[in-house]
Formats: sequence, structure tokens, C-alpha cells
Amino acid sequence: MTPYPEEAPVLLVPLYEHPADRPEAWERLIACAGRLHSVVLNPASGPGTAPDERFAAVAARLREAGVPVLGYTDTDYGRRPHADVVQDLLRHRDWYRADGAFLDQAAPGPELLPHYGRLAVAARAAGARTLVLNHGVHPHPGYAALADLLVTFEGPWDAYRDGTAAPPPWTADHPADRFCHLVYAAPPNAPTARLAAERHAGVHCAVPGTGAHPWGTLPHALEATG
Repeated sequence: MTPYPEEAPVLLVPLYEHPADRPEAWERLIACAGRLHSVVLNPASGPGTAPDERFAAVAARLREAGVPVLGYTDTDYGRRPHADVVQDLLRHRDWYRADGAFLDQAAPGPELLPHYGRLAVAARAAGARTLVLNHGVHPHPGYAALADLLVTFEGPWDAYRDGTAAPPPWTADHPADRFCHLVYAAPPNAPTARLAAERHAGVHCAVPGTGAHPWGTLPHALEATG
């Protein structure tokens, strides 16, 4: 499989930093709009309890630049009540005009497909034109019918680099741009794009961040353009 060209819009960026604390990072994101598949907006492990005008402002600028804005919502592997998830989806829509949804900690097994099917319907009803499920592993193939993009890897660079398992056969029934790999603790010049393409993932992000909060850093691919 041929690696994606560096300029292709294949970066899904979860930047979990406040615009007041990292204004230069948000400016870089907006300046690199043509490289972005989407950006995850995460004011407070979700939309928070009240609107934040700084996040609303960067969300508006990203949308104006043609970048889908995905509202972060934790599903706690199916344990979080449906109504609470829907409340987050509606707050993202009403406060930040998010036009997509990023459902984090999505369960991978078939037993919760009906639950996530209901959440997918609710997300679409809340205006999500782009729906992402972050399983972090390859889930049951039934989830591919629910979302536009499945995150099938999230983890550190060492685990990603050393991974040898081939994607499950069912993934070949879908184009690579339906799958995403999120990699943290990645060194500069790590061949993430090449490995993602070889592993049938057309969307990716590799950041240098480590520890409990790795997604407070920009991907190397964008830092290199500065």
C-alpha cells in the first residue's frame, strides 16, 4: 500500500489544551487547516457545565477554515448513561456549534452494539455530520455501520512500532479512510504515516506528549511546518 502524501488531509488532532494557555498551538492548527481531517474539541473532559467563549471562538475559526469540529464525549465503555452522553452532544452543538462527535472509550464488543447504535442516532440528530468512535482497538465489525471513522489504535509509539498483528480481514471491506490510529510518545520523524497506511488506516495523529495527558501537544507533522 502506498503511503499517503504528507500534504493529504489525514490528521485527526485531539488538542486537549485551553486556547488561553496554548494560543500558538490553536493558531498553528487553524493555519494548517488543509492538512486536517478534523479536530477534537474538549473543553472539560466533554463540553463542561457552561459555555467557554475561547473554545467557541477557535471552533468557529476552524469551521470557517473547512475543518470538522468534533465534540468530545466520554462513553466509559458503555457504562455512562445514554441521557448523559446525549446531554454532552447537545451542549457541544449549542455552545460550540460542533458539526461532529468524538465518542471516546467506546466498547469494542458486540453486546453493546445496540447501545452505541442509539448513541449514533442521537449524535446524528444533534447535527453530527462526522461521527468518530474511539475504541482504541479493532472492534466488532458491526461498529463500522454506525460511524464514519473508527479509531482502532490508541497508545504509545513503542507499542505501535512493535505491533505485528495484521488488521482483521473485515477491515478490507472498507476504505482506509474509515480507520484512524492515534499515537503518543512518538519521536520526531517516526514513520507513523507509513505504518498507518500499511495497516489500512487512512487517518492518523502522532504527538510527542507522554504520561497521563499526552494530547496536549501538536502532532509532529504540524510542528514541522512551523
